[in-house]
Amino acid sequence: MQHAAGLRPPSRLLVSDADHNRLTGLARASLDRVPETAEELLSEMDRAVITAAASMPANVVRMGSTVTIRGDGGERITLVYPGDADITENRISVLTPMGTALIGASIGQTVCWSGRGGRELSLIVEAVETPAYVQQRS
Repeated sequence: MQHAAGLRPPSRLLVSDADHNRLTGLARASLDRVPETAEELLSEMDRAVITAAASMPANVVRMGSTVTIRGDGGERITLVYPGDADITENRISVLTPMGTALIGASIGQTVCWSGRGGRELSLIVEAVETPAYVQQRS
């Protein structure tokens, strides 16, 4: 969720057609295991503006992007699918509240989500590095 209820209106969410298809399927398949996060990801995909992967702006977070965030000391994280997640390597699953909040965000945007116990958390996207597989196609 790129906004928490009552904090600010939802911002524009841009997602590639390939990410949209795969993330929608992942969320549906995960409804039994992580219902809240899966439902939130489905909600984000429902409101997304879908574009061709080749037309995705470089400043938008997509799967595989490495993101520099402010709010956690300028940390760099990579947004990945659940099987590739590794917190020790700063590889964050899209099936976490933070990961779901980041997909489709752009540089300068504040993303918010609810943490454990309902605590509202946020960060600002400072930089986005396009995934290597996208750079190789360009």
